[in-house]
Amino acid sequence: MKKNLSNTSAALMAVSGVLLVVSIFLPWWGMKFYAPQYQEGLDIIVYPTTLDGDIDIVNGLNHYIGMAEFSNASFPELVFMPYIIGGFAVLVLIGAVLRNKKVLTGLIGLYVALGALGIWDMYRWLKTFGTDLDPKAPIELEPFVPPLIGENTIANFVTNSAFSYGAYLLAVVFLLLVIPLWKDRKL
Repeated sequence: MKKNLSNTSAALMAVSGVLLVVSIFLPWWGMKFYAPQYQEGLDIIVYPTTLDGDIDIVNGLNHYIGMAEFSNASFPELVFMPYIIGGFAVLVLIGAVLRNKKVLTGLIGLYVALGALGIWDMYRWLKTFGTDLDPKAPIELEPFVPPLIGENTIANFVTNSAFSYGAYLLAVVFLLLVIPLWKDRKL
């Protein structure tokens, strides 16, 4: 097979594969809840393997509006996500060894598709949790969809959602995969 990516491009691909693995250990997304009684804010922090933060307190409060409880068991993706990330990292490292533009182009397409699927999945869960409220809850609210990014007000809570370090690292991985196509465009 013709190797048509430079050594530098192969190195960038290898670095991107390593960074993918590193991202498994970093938070990808989070939501912070502010209210008069929680001025310091309550956190939900989402890693690709687990939920962290003030989950128990948030679940206790969500009970009043009839929202289902958050837990690792609520999100089966957390079980297999590290395998998907690790598997893709291995594919990127194999692509770095092969140094083939077509392989790299396929990896970029797969990366974009997986990223789009991940964002859709996050939105789907936010919609499910915000619209599937128990009608017998003590506080009746209109169904809502918390934003993936940005601010939202629910009763006396203001929520801020944002991507976190791991997601920023995923953006760097994308750039490190695209740069070799641009850099070696004339090879």
